[in-house]
Amino acid sequence: MELSLKHIARQVGGDVIGDDGAIITGVNALDAANTGDISFFADKRYKEDLKKTAASALIVSEKNDLFKGPQLIVSNAALAFAAVTGIFGPSLPRYPGISEQAIVHESSRIGQDVSIYPTVYVGKDAEIGDETVLFPGVFIGDRVRIGKGTILYPNVSILQDCIIGNNVTIHAGAVIGADGFGYVKDGSKSAKVPQVGIVQIDDDVEIGANTCIDRAALGRTWLQRGVKIDNMVQVAHNVVIGEDSIVIAQTGFSGSVTVGREVIIAGQVGLADHIDIGDGAIIGSQSGIAKSVKPGDVLFGSPAMPHRLWLRISGLIKKLPQFNDRLRTLEKKIEKLEESLD
Repeated sequence: MELSLKHIARQVGGDVIGDDGAIITGVNALDAANTGDISFFADKRYKEDLKKTAASALIVSEKNDLFKGPQLIVSNAALAFAAVTGIFGPSLPRYPGISEQAIVHESSRIGQDVSIYPTVYVGKDAEIGDETVLFPGVFIGDRVRIGKGTILYPNVSILQDCIIGNNVTIHAGAVIGADGFGYVKDGSKSAKVPQVGIVQIDDDVEIGANTCIDRAALGRTWLQRGVKIDNMVQVAHNVVIGEDSIVIAQTGFSGSVTVGREVIIAGQVGLADHIDIGDGAIIGSQSGIAKSVKPGDVLFGSPAMPHRLWLRISGLIKKLPQFNDRLRTLEKKIEKLEESLD
């Protein structure tokens, strides 16, 4: 594909400084770009890469004198670069129709322009919306409902009765609707609590590879519109995650956690059961959350604490040996002083 920089600027709502007729044939990072590529600069840590880049054009939020070629000025360089990458990126491969090697129950309802690869299984009374793509190894259980334009990558499992919205992307190996981990003690034994609820995933959600979202014990486990979840995240039964929240890899939710809107939860965070995370909260990586978090709070550490307090404490940790030595010295001085007074 070849596009002029002027054409790209119209697509992303930017202005060009320099030659707007420059022909762009691809996108790349600053240190890997060649002639014909467009790159972007939004982080001062990559200043040296900017000086050396061979890119033909640059996306920036303001003119940068370190780059002598044409520059596309936008309000958000990273966001514009994502859009341009989408323009030049490869299109989604689609199987032409329904493979004869797929098993699709006769009672299921399949929409228009659906792509179903070999070895897919679609169960009884399932519903698949228009233009949805099911890659090899996908399992769709009985009575599952999937909306329009959804993409399920290889070996995704959507178990019975779960609901998936429109324009949802679920990456390889994810399991939606496995039983929640519910048991009660019967003497020394653990008796299973039947998990009879569902998982509901609303529109425009993306779920990373090998993530597991458990069905509710009763009711629903619910991912609301626009939620983005990274790889290898565990979402337990009856968890609710609010609109446009982001969850990073290896985070684990215990049962019945409620997360508000636009929350950011970094990697390897652990959340105790039956707590609430308020709208707009930010939880730093490897934090342990044992109690509810107020809207807008920024917490780090295990146990979690306000960010500023965590920074002070973490800064003091490396000084503890020095403080210990000083304390021992003071103790000895006090002992000598007490002896001299006796």
